[in-house]
Amino acid sequence: MSKLPQDLIDAAAAVRAMAHAPYSKFQVGAAIRSAEGGVFSGCNVENAAYPQGWCAEASAIAAMVAAGHRRIAEVVVTGGGERLCTPCGGCRQKLIEFAGPDTPVLICGPEGLRRRFTLAELMPHAFDRDTLG
Repeated sequence: MSKLPQDLIDAAAAVRAMAHAPYSKFQVGAAIRSAEGGVFSGCNVENAAYPQGWCAEASAIAAMVAAGHRRIAEVVVTGGGERLCTPCGGCRQKLIEFAGPDTPVLICGPEGLRRRFTLAELMPHAFDRDTLG
């Protein structure tokens, strides 16, 4: 993938502005492209009972599944701050269950692309559909 998926980057940035992050003040947006070409986005939604909130990646996956799509072709995650905003461990597991190890994951900030990974780089030795049978 040499060309940046600007539509995904724009979708992740737009939905990031809608995040509900009253506790951490850290807004995250994610956008995924399904294998069928659909674009789905989601933001983080915090809750005072922290484990009850959900991540941007999970929101985007839920939108994709609700639309009847089941495979992820590429992912963009965008956050603020100086550090990379990579998917948490739980979201890495969610992503790998809908995508392959070579699926690109672009990590962006307000200025644009910061780093490009594959799911295999983010989730080495993952248990996925193939290993679970």
